[in-house]
Amino acid sequence: MTAELKRTVSLTVNGKRYEKEVEVRVTLADFIRHYLGLTGTHLGCEHGVCGACTILLDGRSARSCLMLAVQADGHDILTVEGIAPNDNELHPLQEAFRDNHGLQCGFCTPGMLTTLLEFLRDNPNPTEQEVRVAISGNLCRCTGYQGIVNAALDAAKRLQAPGAPVLPPVREPA
Repeated sequence: MTAELKRTVSLTVNGKRYEKEVEVRVTLADFIRHYLGLTGTHLGCEHGVCGACTILLDGRSARSCLMLAVQADGHDILTVEGIAPNDNELHPLQEAFRDNHGLQCGFCTPGMLTTLLEFLRDNPNPTEQEVRVAISGNLCRCTGYQGIVNAALDAAKRLQAPGAPVLPPVREPA
């Protein structure tokens, strides 16, 4: 492969800085999964329709199957692996998913969690209808969505409790 078809990207994923040489046509989803070994970001449709590949890019949700890794150069990315505060503790949103049966097969869960992190940061006291609209771009084939909606509403309450983790901030473009 010639040098013109590769580029070095430098980005932060889940708080850790990475610098890797990639082929210019590698998607961000493939970069996350294959170059970094973070397989929680799922690929369902590879057309931006299902939402399974949703990550937070500078605090805003993005479909990682529709972005090239080189487009993420210099940005901060949060994947499902970076949601929990540490290896021994779940994030309140993850706890709410567990407690409210918001997951079954788990395939859509990473995209749902990252989508809802952004949504709950921007709308800390949502209605059921607002949650349904927020997740409308994420497809789930197993749950019927009610458990996910219940989990989001429960998480909103948990995130307002004293000592709750701070949701990822939005980083404005430089």
